[in-house]
Amino acid sequence: MAKKITGYIKLQVPAGAANPSPPIGPALGQRGLNIMEFCKAFNAKTAQMDKGTPIPVIITAYQDRSFTFEMKQPPVSFFLKKAVGLKIGKKPASGSKTPGRGFVGTITQAQIREIAEKKMPDLNCSTVESAMTMIAGSARAMGLQVAE
Repeated sequence: MAKKITGYIKLQVPAGAANPSPPIGPALGQRGLNIMEFCKAFNAKTAQMDKGTPIPVIITAYQDRSFTFEMKQPPVSFFLKKAVGLKIGKKPASGSKTPGRGFVGTITQAQIREIAEKKMPDLNCSTVESAMTMIAGSARAMGLQVAE
């Protein structure tokens, strides 16, 4: 018989840096899940990724206090900042203070296509062209200039 699901927990955890401190500890602890088991499994799965890359995780909690987790691709804003060369890390650079008027960088169509192909499984679109349109919109909203 299938296990009964008690809930889902959505977190964004840096690759290879899961530890029992907040936000992971309290989120898993209130559902009675083994925090260290999640941290070890997550860090093992993300060991080959760039350290510190934000990874969205959906944890499925079951009634018998077991869990499974599914990892998604990093957010589009992370890929855009990386492509343009904005600072990523403890204190990441934000986009433009005045999007649409002030620009902090330029992104090419080739870079947008590359990001769209990486992010395709997580987006709700059927073609790479529609994914490129979504990513170009995110880039404009961040204050990046999209080269035609």
